[in-house]
Amino acid sequence: MKGKKLSKFTRFIRHQQRVRHAVYQTESNIKRAVWRTAGVMLGLVFLHTSAMVYLEGMNFWQGLWLTLTTITTVGFGDLSPQTIAGQAATISLIYICGITLMTFLISDYVDFRIARREKIRTGHWNWNMEEHILIINAPKYNCESYFIRLISQIRENTDYAETPIQLLNVDFPEGLPDSIRGLGAVHVNGTPSNPADLKRAGADRAKHIVVLARNEYTSDSDSFTFDVAHRLNELHVCHKTIIECVIDDNRPRMRELGVKSVLRPIRSYPEIIVRSMDAPGSEVIIEDMFTRANDHPHRYPVWLEGEPWADIVNALIQANLGTALGFVTKEGDVVAHPKGDEHVHAQSLIVLVKTEFQPEEKQVTQALEDYFQKQISVNRSLHESEVDENSDDALDNNDIKDENMEHAEIEQDHSIQKENDDPVR
Repeated sequence: MKGKKLSKFTRFIRHQQRVRHAVYQTESNIKRAVWRTAGVMLGLVFLHTSAMVYLEGMNFWQGLWLTLTTITTVGFGDLSPQTIAGQAATISLIYICGITLMTFLISDYVDFRIARREKIRTGHWNWNMEEHILIINAPKYNCESYFIRLISQIRENTDYAETPIQLLNVDFPEGLPDSIRGLGAVHVNGTPSNPADLKRAGADRAKHIVVLARNEYTSDSDSFTFDVAHRLNELHVCHKTIIECVIDDNRPRMRELGVKSVLRPIRSYPEIIVRSMDAPGSEVIIEDMFTRANDHPHRYPVWLEGEPWADIVNALIQANLGTALGFVTKEGDVVAHPKGDEHVHAQSLIVLVKTEFQPEEKQVTQALEDYFQKQISVNRSLHESEVDENSDDALDNNDIKDENMEHAEIEQDHSIQKENDDPVR
């Protein structure tokens, strides 16, 4: 048992030494070694083939066939040198030199493949991409889950289902996790503010560039982002760049560089970035809904009984009250952006209104009543409706009693006045 563990440990050490040997060699050195060995190998093949033609009387093809089957240790045995000189040439040129060089050639090629795989894994490979999506930086917290959601959203768009995605950051020194690589993303390990790393990532040939804030909670991220944006401006690619900005006051500085879009970092909704790529400008509307700065959604309790959705939207817009976004069914389900010809049975409307002018419930109800030429009731519970009806009945009864009492008092006053005016009495 101990011997097996020692054997596994020895093989592991040898494998790591082989990997280090391959990685620490430069790519040019490995290629140079492969070509040098291959050149010497071709020289030996030609020399041995010529020897077989001259010494054994074979034609060129027979000599080449014998040389290749011997040097690859296949040895069909259909041809073989018969003379002592031919056999000596085969021993010296093929058995001693040729097979040894073949071993070196295979070894150098394996080193090249190992080095290539390690460079790809650690993000040091030059991908030479074009028309790809380049995502610069990585979130400080939960970057793996964020990239999974972001890339998944990108892949859901049919236009970007097969588009190469490249990540440029220094947050994955040991390579991308399998969960991210499985989505078709590759990694370039480098500093985004370094022009050489931007060039290696193909920033000048990218279709879309996204610059994430390194830390969405600190203003220092904007300084680094601005530096990266300035580098991209030098490459004349800011017009296809989406940038995250932590401090709103820094947005004008970013826009002066000509970037396509400036967003507030919202880690819970990476879909906003995807919408910015797919439909530029829509991110402004989505981002505006998260605040009350200009517009905000408001819920109005309005009871609807089968009115067409297109007419409901038209009624509110014509009254200059807002834009209906959706409604709440009588069962409590929320329906967003229904079809125009859908007949709505709802207890509430969700309307996008201006913050500076938020309509009251009466105004919304009145606008719908004027448009449909019928009474629209405000949504109330059954208990509240019954209480209101009972209250109305009680008020009506009290009014009747008050009127009867007033008539009785008037008649009594008239009778008293007649008695006082009667001269006989």
